[in-house]
Amino acid sequence: MDWRDQGVLLRVRGYGESSAIIEVFTETHGRHLGIVRGGLSAKKAATLQPGTQLDLEWRARLEEHLGSYRVEPLKARAALMMQDRAALACLNTICGLLAFALAEREAHPRLYAATQSLLDLLGDGAAWQGAYLAWELLLLSELGFRLELDQCAVTGATDGLAYVSPKSGRAVSHSGAAEWADRLLPYPDPDDIVSALGTSGYFLTNWLAPALGSKSLPSARARLIGLLEKTGTEPSRDAPI
Repeated sequence: MDWRDQGVLLRVRGYGESSAIIEVFTETHGRHLGIVRGGLSAKKAATLQPGTQLDLEWRARLEEHLGSYRVEPLKARAALMMQDRAALACLNTICGLLAFALAEREAHPRLYAATQSLLDLLGDGAAWQGAYLAWELLLLSELGFRLELDQCAVTGATDGLAYVSPKSGRAVSHSGAAEWADRLLPYPDPDDIVSALGTSGYFLTNWLAPALGSKSLPSARARLIGLLEKTGTEPSRDAPI
């Protein structure tokens, strides 16, 4: 069995004395693991960094085997973000969440395309922040936890949306919330990115993580939130992270 594809490197771990097992996210083969011979050598380790875009050749005797990769780096993204700690933290969060959430060898072409677009935005000032919020919401949707944010669950209105129900994941307007407002989550507005990520984080933590048998999200996400808070955006008290 063999195939060739491109993908973004998510995670690397040692295998034996000099090889490495890598996890990549590809358009047609999803999250896929394989061995890189000599992957711990100084030359290869320098290119095998999370976020790097790779040209991949995978081979195995049987499809269900771990198999081995031959890799060629196409784009080293992490090095471009060394002067932007928040963007680098976002890159690590993206890679961490994909490795955490995706089933192995299950294709998600829509999520893959959105991931590529988002990674290419990183390092471009703060332009990536709203795109990252949309990416988290897409990740939830792709894995069966879509939030319904287009209209109020109570009144059916499409304007004045201010909250999200933590039980149903449906939007609620100011008028629809009434006396229940203090029990609802803030609507994910990209202009208040920390509060918005608090809301998406609630569903990642309380819907997605338990479905995967986990009690917590990758720590990279908490580091990202901390850095975004330090930029001057105050977190919402109502936004559990």
